Amino acid sequence: MPNIVGLIVLVAIAAFMVWMGTRALKVQSRAMRWSGVGLAAVLTIAVSSVSALIATGLVKQNGRAAPVPSLKVELTSERIARGKAVADSFCSGCHATALTGGGNLAKDLPIDIGSFVAANLTPAGALKQWADGEIFRAIRNGIDANGSWLVIMSFTNASRLSDDDTAAVIAYLRSLPAAGVPTPGQLDRFNLLGLAMLGAGLLPEAKPVTAMRIAAPSKGPTAQYGEYLLSYQDCRECHGRDLGGGVPGQLPPLGPDLGVVRQWTLGEFVTTMRSGVDPHGHQLDEQMPWRPIGRMDDDELAAMYQYLVRQQRP
Repeated sequence: MPNIVGLIVLVAIAAFMVWMGTRALKVQSRAMRWSGVGLAAVLTIAVSSVSALIATGLVKQNGRAAPVPSLKVELTSERIARGKAVADSFCSGCHATALTGGGNLAKDLPIDIGSFVAANLTPAGALKQWADGEIFRAIRNGIDANGSWLVIMSFTNASRLSDDDTAAVIAYLRSLPAAGVPTPGQLDRFNLLGLAMLGAGLLPEAKPVTAMRIAAPSKGPTAQYGEYLLSYQDCRECHGRDLGGGVPGQLPPLGPDLGVVRQWTLGEFVTTMRSGVDPHGHQLDEQMPWRPIGRMDDDELAAMYQYLVRQQRP
C-alpha cells in the first residue's frame, strides 16, 4: 500500500508539472516563459519516467505464478534425517540455525531496495497452515501460500533441490517443535527505489518457474554428487557462473576464484569448511556461509571437493 500511495503522489506531481507548464505559457517575459516551460517539461518527463518504472516494477512484483502441486509427504525417520541435513547445510544460512528466521536478508545489499525477511519455518510460523504442496512451491518456485513472490528465495538455487530432497525438507519442517515468534506481516517488500530498479531490469533475474522433475545422483564422495550439491548451494551466486570468481553486477559479495581448492588436500578443504580458516590461516568472510556448509557430512564435503578439483573451466 505505501508503494501505491507513493506512485499516486508521483503521478500527481507529474500532473502538477504539466499544469505549471501551461501556466508558464502565459508569462509575458519570453525568457521567463520558455524557461518555465522547459523546466516543467524536464521535471514532467523525469517524474513520469520514474512513475512508469515503478508501475512496471509493481506489475513484475505481482506477475510470478505457478500451480501448487498435489503432494502429501510421508514423515519417515529416513526422510526427516535427510531433510535435517539439507536444512542445516542450506536453509539455515538465511533462516537461522533453529530455522526461526527473522533476519533481514537485504542487509548486505549495497543499495536499500526494500525489506526481505527470512520466515520462521517452525510450526510457530505460518508454514503450520500451509499444505505440503504450498511449501514445495515456495522452495521450488519462490511463491508463498498466498501467491506472493518470495523474492530472495527465487534468487537462490533452492529450485534445484531434487524432488526427494525437497520432500525431505518438508518432512523435517513438519517434525520440528514450535520455536521463536511468527514472522510479522508480508515477508518481502520492495521500496519505491527497488520497484523502479525492478522495472528498469537493474536487479538480478529470479530463477524461472519450473514444473520439471529433478532427481539427484546417488549420494557418495563423487564429483557427480558434488556437482548436484553445488547446483543448489548458492556458490555460483558469489563465486561466478564458472566458480572462477565473482564479477561486478552480480549480487554481493564477490567471491574469489574457487580454483584455489585444487591446491588443497581433501583434509584441508574439510577443515576450512568447518573452521572458517583456510590452509594459509586466512579467516573466511562472514558473508560466506561456511558454517552451514561445514555441517555437511564427510561424504558430502568430499563430493564437493572432488567436483571443484576436477572441474574444467571453459
